[in-house]
Amino acid sequence: MREKLTEERILEMLERKQYKELKEELENNMYPVDLADILEEFDQKHMVMVFRLLAKEEAAETFTYMNSDMREILIGALTDSELEEVMEEMYLDDTVDVLEEMPANVVDRLLLATDEEKRTQINQLLQYPEDSAGSVMNVDYIAVRKEMTVAEAILKIRQVGLNKETIYTCYVTEKRKLIGYVDVKELLTTSESKLIEEIMETNLLYAHTTDDQEDVVRMITKYGLIALPILDHENCMVGIVTVDDAMDVMQEETTEDISIMAGVAPNEDSYFETTVLEHVKSRLPWLLFLMLSATITQMIMNSYESALAVMPQLAGFIPMLTGTGGNCGSQSSTLVIRGLAVEEIEFADLPKVIWKEVRVAVCISLVLAVVNGIRILIMGQGDVMVALTIGLTMACTVVIAKVVGCTLPLCAKKVGLDPAIMATPLISTLVDISTISVYFAIVSKAFQL
Repeated sequence: MREKLTEERILEMLERKQYKELKEELENNMYPVDLADILEEFDQKHMVMVFRLLAKEEAAETFTYMNSDMREILIGALTDSELEEVMEEMYLDDTVDVLEEMPANVVDRLLLATDEEKRTQINQLLQYPEDSAGSVMNVDYIAVRKEMTVAEAILKIRQVGLNKETIYTCYVTEKRKLIGYVDVKELLTTSESKLIEEIMETNLLYAHTTDDQEDVVRMITKYGLIALPILDHENCMVGIVTVDDAMDVMQEETTEDISIMAGVAPNEDSYFETTVLEHVKSRLPWLLFLMLSATITQMIMNSYESALAVMPQLAGFIPMLTGTGGNCGSQSSTLVIRGLAVEEIEFADLPKVIWKEVRVAVCISLVLAVVNGIRILIMGQGDVMVALTIGLTMACTVVIAKVVGCTLPLCAKKVGLDPAIMATPLISTLVDISTISVYFAIVSKAFQL
């Protein structure tokens, strides 16, 4: 049984100068994405040595999976001819992604390693708005004409398919206008004498270069597409977004939403690539905002100092009430944000969502209130009146939290904001203010304070 190719195994083969054997192992037993992970742990010398052993195709693909620091090291170490070979093998959208992460002096060297036609295409893609379909599309696709026979189309695929990101769908164009498409499966199972016009599908799905990349991802996901054609402002076909590009966008958007929901400014770099200062800058603004917003809660509590002086045990229930409210609000907001992301929920559904969350809140609050009331009596933290008061506050808190949690993300979406902004940190703050206000209002009435 062949020994697994691990970091230690690669280093061992390098030390023994088993370059031929290592080259064969890398070609036959290592996926580029796994190799990129392993090379991240290597020093510059060994990383460059391994990279130079790779075939052109594997080297280019491994390069696309590397982080920006590794790429910069390699670019500095490789010769112009070696760099040119890597750039030739990379797909255009991957090249653009690399260029966007590199400093200006590195970008200049990379552009010099590409031919004039590819440079023109790169510059065009770099001009599209960030997060647009144009910024993530690939211009390498197969276009055929409707008057071609199936045999001619297959011949064209054989001639140019090697340099295209996908050959599974061929697009039928006429004066650069998209008029249909045909799958390779259809080509291979149809008589070679038939015309493309006879077998092409004309029920087209497409997006425009300025459309949001998230909308493109949703279309690819909803309709199970391998690729989605992209048209420019003149409705001419200029590229495609493939399913692997869509997966990258989904990962980026999910990471961004998780960061925002946690009160952290989104950052494209990994956790360890981000410096301490950048971590501080991304987290501090939200923490400052939330800390200062808690002043409102403090002011409300200060206004009830006399009530707390008479019944100091009331203060002990505040953390439990605010914590429960925050958790309930987070549950609702998370479900609504998820529903918005997959287009299960829209703003028009707001009344239905609120009505559903209110019913859920009533059921939850009854259980929580009863359990908490029994706990108060058993632990001797108050009498029946205290248990009833806390139970009523609990019920009101849960209902308010659920309504706030489901409403704010929908409102954010309606006014064009990211629904994730209205997630855990902000909702918890609003629910805390509401809980304290309701709590002391009920306590004041119940005990005549």
